[in-house]
Amino acid sequence: MMRPSLPVVNLWIGLLVFLAFASDAQARLVSLSIERREVVLDGRAFGLAGPYEKLVGTAHFAVDPDLPQNQIIVDLKLAPRNVHGEVEFSSDFYLLKPVDPSRSNGRLFYEAGNRGSKRILQIFQKASRSADPTTGGEFGDGVLMSRGFSFLWMGWQWDVPDGRMRMSMPVAVTDGQPITGLVRGNFVGPVGSTALVADRGHRAYSVVNPASDEHVMTVKSLPTDPPTVVPRDRWRFTEPGTVELDGGFVPGQIYDVVYLSEGPRVIGTGLAGTRDIVSFFKYEEGDANPLPNTEYALGWGVSQTGRFLRHFLYQGFNEDESGRQVFDGVFDQVGGAGRGSFNHRFGQASRDALQHFNFLFPVDMFPFADTTLTDPLTGVTDGLLRRASNSGTVPKIFHLLTNSEYFNRAGSLIHTDPTGVRDVAPPDTSRIYMVSSGPHIVGQFPPAPNPSASFLGQASMNPLVYAPVIRALFDALDAWVVDDREPPPSRYPRLADKTLTPPPETGWPEGTGARLPLSPLTALRLDFGPNWSSGI
Repeated sequence: MMRPSLPVVNLWIGLLVFLAFASDAQARLVSLSIERREVVLDGRAFGLAGPYEKLVGTAHFAVDPDLPQNQIIVDLKLAPRNVHGEVEFSSDFYLLKPVDPSRSNGRLFYEAGNRGSKRILQIFQKASRSADPTTGGEFGDGVLMSRGFSFLWMGWQWDVPDGRMRMSMPVAVTDGQPITGLVRGNFVGPVGSTALVADRGHRAYSVVNPASDEHVMTVKSLPTDPPTVVPRDRWRFTEPGTVELDGGFVPGQIYDVVYLSEGPRVIGTGLAGTRDIVSFFKYEEGDANPLPNTEYALGWGVSQTGRFLRHFLYQGFNEDESGRQVFDGVFDQVGGAGRGSFNHRFGQASRDALQHFNFLFPVDMFPFADTTLTDPLTGVTDGLLRRASNSGTVPKIFHLLTNSEYFNRAGSLIHTDPTGVRDVAPPDTSRIYMVSSGPHIVGQFPPAPNPSASFLGQASMNPLVYAPVIRALFDALDAWVVDDREPPPSRYPRLADKTLTPPPETGWPEGTGARLPLSPLTALRLDFGPNWSSGI
């Protein structure tokens, strides 16, 4: 049979999805526009799953701000609406699946891409890293493909650098007029006289009246130092997202630029879009769904997106608009104890909370643990899974920590009380594992050189390759979800047996010549003002 040309395939898939959802007020993925559909590696068969294909395009969404499941999305009610009273947005998506859907194993493996990237194939199939896998090396050993997994990626940030997966988010307005507010840029002084205001090369929010004296730059040596204001006539905004300082920046110093901006994106649509695209592929039974045999959805996030998935669970997004469970299993890899700027006005999703920069952003905030606890200082009782527990949508969860998360991501708060004085066991649906001496990002051997001046340390990058541990844990999570096979018990340090101790009590030997860190990162108690509970 002759296969339809690409434009026809695009038209029919988009039309079928639209028709499938036109009368269903609860279904929020409106259509898929498929721009490329290609069989990979010339039709090479991957075990019993056979050949694979990739579908690349745009997912279109429309959400009802009045539905209970969407009430938590900050500023959603201030976004423009279509004729049906819905807020529209769209995103890049990338699907890798068996050509014959009946040969899939019924599992959708979703990667919340760290700042718009793709790493599943690199970590789980020993592949070369690629934004668009094409060669044999970029698919690696094919171990998960030969078992019939389907893989999904979707852009969930508006501000990632060009060439990465991105979401086009709605902009909140008030009575048709732009909303203004303060944005804080934070960076460590580079060599030279220009610096980017946004994090890690991301797009910055626009500046209202760039020459205004309202905008402020400060500098300090340590996070705890009082800031010194840089005279306004010494610095200026140049091209979008860039500032210039007369005489140049002092390398290693900490700079803040606080400026007036307008046009906040509705950042929480990244969470809603993740919910709705996974729910669509899992539950939609019509011809519009290219994965009609999906029974289970597994989510994986690394570092930033480990925190994103923690935030996703905390704010109740594992319940879709029809009350159904989205992810059956979640693998939070090195997310630490935090969440992030994933659902507030003028949020910057790339920001984390580190020792020397990106501090004072809303990342390491109570609650930290899956278990519901009471903060003794505020009296607030909460837990990461409280909303999911109330809706009956708690997935099986793995939290993976390394040494780095204990020192730089407040990782111990996942399994202690908020004051850090007593152990707290995870619920039966969660496991916590620690890779002793592991680096934040999987190492390589021989050791890699320090990648840039901002990462210079007294030793080379940690070469520990613990990808085999990650693969084994994923298999255990998959078996727990699909076959109800109990995974290994949690393995992490505890206060009770002194495997978790304050730094002075670790017993580090003297006379090694190594300079020790002064202290681990502390999760500061931050007050973002009276409207913070509304995300403003």
